[in-house]
Amino acid sequence: MKLILAPMEGVVDFKMRQLLTDIGGFDLCVTEFVRVVNQRLPRRVFMRYCPELHNGGFTRSGTPVRIQLLGQDPHYLAENAVKAVALGSHGIDLNFGCPAKTVNKSKGGAVLLKEPEQVYQIVKAVRDAVDNEHIVTAKVRLGFDDDSLSSEIFDAVAQAKADGIAIHARTKRDGYRPPAYWDKIAPLLARNTNMEVVANGEIWDLNDALNARAQSQCQHLMLGRGALAMPDLAAWIKAEDSGQTHRHLSWHDVIYHIVHSSMHDDEQMSKRYFANRTKQWLGYLKRTYGQADALFEDIRRLHDKDEVLAVLKHHSEQA
Repeated sequence: MKLILAPMEGVVDFKMRQLLTDIGGFDLCVTEFVRVVNQRLPRRVFMRYCPELHNGGFTRSGTPVRIQLLGQDPHYLAENAVKAVALGSHGIDLNFGCPAKTVNKSKGGAVLLKEPEQVYQIVKAVRDAVDNEHIVTAKVRLGFDDDSLSSEIFDAVAQAKADGIAIHARTKRDGYRPPAYWDKIAPLLARNTNMEVVANGEIWDLNDALNARAQSQCQHLMLGRGALAMPDLAAWIKAEDSGQTHRHLSWHDVIYHIVHSSMHDDEQMSKRYFANRTKQWLGYLKRTYGQADALFEDIRRLHDKDEVLAVLKHHSEQA
């Protein structure tokens, strides 16, 4: 079983990938999408989205990272894919799942699910351009307004010879509203046995993971918001899969990881970065840890990273 940390725009950046993979359980990370329009992007763009390229494409704990590209032009996506793997990306992922209106208006992300032929042309162009030793995958949803084209979308990715596909088991119209329709992945999986299929969506705990695997018939899972709400979710799933016991992170452990991560130690970021990211993460953590509400209230009006760190350390002493 592989567990993949999902790409989440504005949430799962380099710092969060580093923190979550330090905790463990993940086999692969996928970056936030790199937008490709009509040019071959300079090296600095790839380095900004994926600083792990300075470390051979691995996080600090040794988890490989794959760059995700988003766009509509097969030629330029292929050119940038070649460059990304040359810089050290562990394969290429193609985004056909982003539901953001601004992205869809420029004909990127989930809107392409309306055109399976275009999905095929993009995946094929990238697969043909990138050496076979490098993996090419796609991230999709079940469809745009409905799932009537889900088979055509799946076949487009498979026939373009992608190595794998991650399926968010909802449509663009569904957004992130529960439930995720894991059972709708199983008929697609039956259409192709050569492509690795990964189930994604609404996996918040071990029970969800087991149900997602059973209903989708997928061996592999992609975790997004669930990993933010429960930072050791991947480690818990892996322990269960291998028949081992798992000790959950205590609230004290979670604060320790925030304080001792490098989230606040980056001179390239503004002093507000750490405060804003900590508040954002607490919004997810409160689903698992009731103490997150109190911590959020204590830092809600703070913006300076040193002030936030002081509050975090105080809560750590009280935990």
